[in-house]
Order: sequence, then C-alpha cells, then structure tokens
Amino acid sequence: MITAFAHGYILALGLILPLGPQNAFILSQGATQPRFARALPVVIAAGLCDTLLILLAVFGVSAAVIALPVVRIALVVGGVVFLAITGWLTWKAAPPPEPDTVGARRALPLQGPANDNWSPRRQIVFAVSVSLLNPHAILDTIGVIGTSALAYAGGARFGFTAGVLINSWLWFLGLALVGRLAGHIGVVRRWLNRVSALIMWVSAIYLASTLLTR
Repeated sequence: MITAFAHGYILALGLILPLGPQNAFILSQGATQPRFARALPVVIAAGLCDTLLILLAVFGVSAAVIALPVVRIALVVGGVVFLAITGWLTWKAAPPPEPDTVGARRALPLQGPANDNWSPRRQIVFAVSVSLLNPHAILDTIGVIGTSALAYAGGARFGFTAGVLINSWLWFLGLALVGRLAGHIGVVRRWLNRVSALIMWVSAIYLASTLLTR
C-alpha cells in the first residue's frame, strides 16, 4: 500500500510539474488576487476536475482490462511509449523568457490582460475549461495514470489513486501560494522539466516491468 501510494504520488508529480495552461492560470491567480483566499475557487475547481479525470482513468481502464485482458497489454505498451516520448519532449523543452520585475505578475497568464481580481465564477469557468478541455491532461490521466494503476490490485490500487489525488490537490494549492509569495517561477522552469522527464522515464521502466511479472 505504501509503495503504491508513493508511486502514485511521484508519478503524478512528474506529470504535473511542467507549466501548462492549467498551472499557469492557477499561478497567475495566486499572484494577482488581492488575498490568497480569493484564489481558492480556482484551486478547488482544478482539483475537482483532476479528481474526476483520475477516477475515470483508474477505474475506467480497470473495467476495460477486466472485460478483456488483452487490453491490459496494449495499454501498458502504449503507456510506456507515451511516457518515454513525453519525457523526451519535456526534457528538450526550452525555458521561458525571464519576466522583468515590474511586469512579472502580468506575464504569467496565458490569456488576455485583464486577469487580476477575477470573480470566483469566472475563475471556476476558466479553470474547468483548461482542465477538462486540455488534450494533454486527458492523455496524461488515461494514457499514463490509468495504465500505471494496472500494476496494482485491490487496496494497493486505492493507495496508488490516493497518492495521485493528494499530489494533485497539494500541487494546485502550492502553486497558488507560490504565485502569492513570488509572482512567478519561470527561473526554475528548466529544472522542473528535467525532473519531470526523469520521473516519467523511471515510471516507464517500472510499468514495462509489470509485463514480465504477471
């Protein structure tokens, strides 16, 4: 159970490290809202969306495997290839340009300029859109988390899922807090991408090993 939990947590961390539109938006809201509490709606909305995708991936993929065991082999092979390629692309990703001190808070959002003081409703709608309409996030949850969960059964699978979910919620909360305290984390983008890539490659090796032990 503990091993499965740690695997889920570390794998989710590797997938969530790169700054995509979802992360950048949460970071920007933490930086631009007048109080930290005003950024919580976007954290909660993103966390709930990720929870939905993760549960669908883990238990939906499991249902498919139970109905047709050959699906497991196809999904595991696809997950290994996906992790290997995504890890390489993440490793090669170029760092973002350094924002200037004055414009740092305005440089974060990926959307239009009027991003400070967003209403809770507007935050939630945008957070849901960048979470559920993001092909990369869907591929991550189904192609990587869903297939990685196949390495576990029973209570261990619940432990793996709990690790993924806890990482997701803590990460979003931490992003908003970092945005509040620092305004940007562009200076460590390359470091985050390298760590993310290494985690993906280790996870690919582990996932591939499950084909030899079952």
